Amino acid sequence: MASAAELSLIVQRLETVASKLESTVLGAQGSTTTMPEEALAPSVLAFDEIVAGPFAAYLKCSKVIGGDVAQHADMAQQGFKDQRHFLIVASRSKAPVEADLVKLLAPTSQAIQGIQSFREKNRTSPLFNHLSAISESIPALGWVTVAPAPGPYIKEMNDAGQFYTNRVLKDWKDKDKNHVDWVRAWVQVLTDLQAFVKQHHTTGLVWNAKGGDAVQNAGKTAPTSKAGGPPPPPGPPPPPMPAGDLFAEESGAGSGGDEQSRAQLFAALNKGEDVTKGLKKVTADMQTHKNPSLRSGPAPFTKPSVAPKPIGSVAASSPAMQKAVERPPRKELEGKKWMIEYQKNQTGLVITDTEMHQVVYIFKCEGSTIQVKGKVNSIVLDSCKKTSIVLDSVVSSVEFVNCQSVQMQVLTKVPTISIDKTDGCQIYLNQASLDVSIVSAKSSEMNVLVPKADGDYVEYPIPEQFKTTYNGKGLTTIISEIA
Repeated sequence: MASAAELSLIVQRLETVASKLESTVLGAQGSTTTMPEEALAPSVLAFDEIVAGPFAAYLKCSKVIGGDVAQHADMAQQGFKDQRHFLIVASRSKAPVEADLVKLLAPTSQAIQGIQSFREKNRTSPLFNHLSAISESIPALGWVTVAPAPGPYIKEMNDAGQFYTNRVLKDWKDKDKNHVDWVRAWVQVLTDLQAFVKQHHTTGLVWNAKGGDAVQNAGKTAPTSKAGGPPPPPGPPPPPMPAGDLFAEESGAGSGGDEQSRAQLFAALNKGEDVTKGLKKVTADMQTHKNPSLRSGPAPFTKPSVAPKPIGSVAASSPAMQKAVERPPRKELEGKKWMIEYQKNQTGLVITDTEMHQVVYIFKCEGSTIQVKGKVNSIVLDSCKKTSIVLDSVVSSVEFVNCQSVQMQVLTKVPTISIDKTDGCQIYLNQASLDVSIVSAKSSEMNVLVPKADGDYVEYPIPEQFKTTYNGKGLTTIISEIA
């Protein structure tokens, strides 16, 4: 009969065996609270399809174009890497408090800000339209903070970049097909991103209600590879531990001691159930036949109990997430381009000493009045609010893009006026400019004021609504009666 000391030693060894078995099973199957690092949610895999598809095509075209476009594409690639990492964390975590959410979004925010800052620093770039197309639409990555309709937000950002992608197509369609492919690839990226969000995050970013802490999971989640694609598939599970290893002595005794220990162990097992009183029990939550989640991998997605905050609420506490980047006011001539930027409530801005080959670019000015003296090639107002432009003459055109409540007055001659994605535009013509061509798209509240002989003006609204019918051979479009 075994002594008390021998029984104690046997119990200790059995506990070691149970502990090793426990770690082996749970290591292979995962646990109920922590997902294995290799398990990717279906939504993340769907995002990887975008990265491997149209986004990879965009990167390839950018490398061929080279220069500023290639460097800009590297920054966009980092933004998508950061978004992928965030989506993995969301698929494995409960919805965090807003302070933690801001921290988790910081990398994506910094990527967006870097992309926009690069564009601001390279306004003289010959590929400026390419840089602007990405900068205007890259805030689409901020969909993760939009609820309850993140899909339309991505569409809005895609439209914001369309003005510049159209310019790229116009400038390069007959010169280099790679630029055309570049535009199509980027537009497809945002189109697919919108479809992805509509399918997997219809009313806002979906967190895992049964997941762990988001901040902790963010530290555990491995970053993506340098190529930006999904990580390699997980390897096979570890092989079963040999029986000899389970009964190995912790002290490293020789084979003779192992055989003696096994003989004592099996002899003691015949003594009855008392010898197993000290063993650890396998509880119900450790049993795979009672917990299918141990075998099936990640828990299914459920909508968070608290809806994600609109983008404005997060942006307020995370300035990097804001689409606009605050800059000091600027007025200077760079090469052939006059740069008038970030002017607020300045009513006496005058540009003199102009030349016919120069371009005037007015960006994000508010409550200001700019007068351009002399004859220049063209004038562009981009993202301006409550801003007025008074000009003598232009060779080609005056353009309004993404503006609100703007006014224009021509004193000598303007051949073409372009209005795109602008709400509220008042155009004061003179007698020499009555033959002007006005092209408008996605704009509203546009009015043209034509001078009369007595010096007064007659106001004419530009139609905003049209009626299209099929006439048997094609489409016929007329101005709607209520336009």
